[in-house]
Amino acid sequence: MKKLQSLIIGILLIILVAFLGVKQLERSTGMAGAQVVNIYNWGDYIDPELLKDFEKEFGYKVNYETFDSNEGMFTKLSQGGTSYDITIPSEYMIEKMIEEKLVQPLDYSRLEGMENIDPRFLDMSFDPGNHYSVPYFWGTLGIVYNDKFIEEDAMRKWSDLWDPSLENSVMMIDGAREVIGIGLNTLGYSLNSTDDAELNEAVTLLRDLMPNVKALVADEIKMYMINEETPVAITFSGEAADMMYENEHIHYVIPEEGSNLWFDNIVIPHNAKNVQGAYDFINFMLRPEVAAQNAEYIGYSTPNQAAMALLPPEITEDEQFYPNDELIARLEVYENLGPEYISIYNDLFLELKMYRQ
Repeated sequence: MKKLQSLIIGILLIILVAFLGVKQLERSTGMAGAQVVNIYNWGDYIDPELLKDFEKEFGYKVNYETFDSNEGMFTKLSQGGTSYDITIPSEYMIEKMIEEKLVQPLDYSRLEGMENIDPRFLDMSFDPGNHYSVPYFWGTLGIVYNDKFIEEDAMRKWSDLWDPSLENSVMMIDGAREVIGIGLNTLGYSLNSTDDAELNEAVTLLRDLMPNVKALVADEIKMYMINEETPVAITFSGEAADMMYENEHIHYVIPEEGSNLWFDNIVIPHNAKNVQGAYDFINFMLRPEVAAQNAEYIGYSTPNQAAMALLPPEITEDEQFYPNDELIARLEVYENLGPEYISIYNDLFLELKMYRQ
């Protein structure tokens, strides 16, 4: 009998150890619900010290994963195999995620600090009333150039990129909406055009630009410009800020014809397991001192009006990064064009890339 009791106790102990081991594995790999906040964000898009501060204050473990495109993030979330408590998509993708019911409506009784957000960046077309998303960062697409090789007055418009002296000198961003948008902007058309004639005219114009394009790349643009391996490039404002910090000869310009005004907002995915942790994280990021620290680290523009007072004047007074209302009026937000025209933009972009070869 004693042997049987010992055997039963031994089995129970093995089961208990196994159970605790699974729980520990869940905590360490970000699978557990209430103990972990699973965040899915762009790479290098938050000050790592803030994640540590959040963990320390709230007692959570942050499981932080990154994506490199809105489309990649959307595919992973729509497949449903992995659940995240927070993700940070761009405006047109937020609109699509709302349509596909991949995000939860926000419970404003659990939000603290929305009053800190600049009203200009609320109630946008992609999320009227901010029922689903909280502004995180915003910025523009523009031109960076090195004054060792390019005179300041020579780079004010998109059309300046067609200058024959820039043959094989322009680093172009590898994105369909961005590249086709440059053609549309140069011609005075909307970045969200679904007019086939306008799109074909833009592509025809862009074919003439291809001899000046050195390469179509993404993250590599930063090092090319910092190391002065090319005189001019197309990039986003936050990336430009990093380049300017590393090399004093680099400048950023929002072209006179207009450009893209983009927004990345925080959302809670539909299958989030730690909803309370998600709200704790959002409220933490809405604090003025946290938003200011994050903006200074990342280099993009904060929509947190209260944080602006905590940032150095040389940052907030630079109109290329915090444009005034007159300049903002010339900028346009990408809209979700639907699968048909997203496919058309992608096909036209592929045609341009093949033409360049």
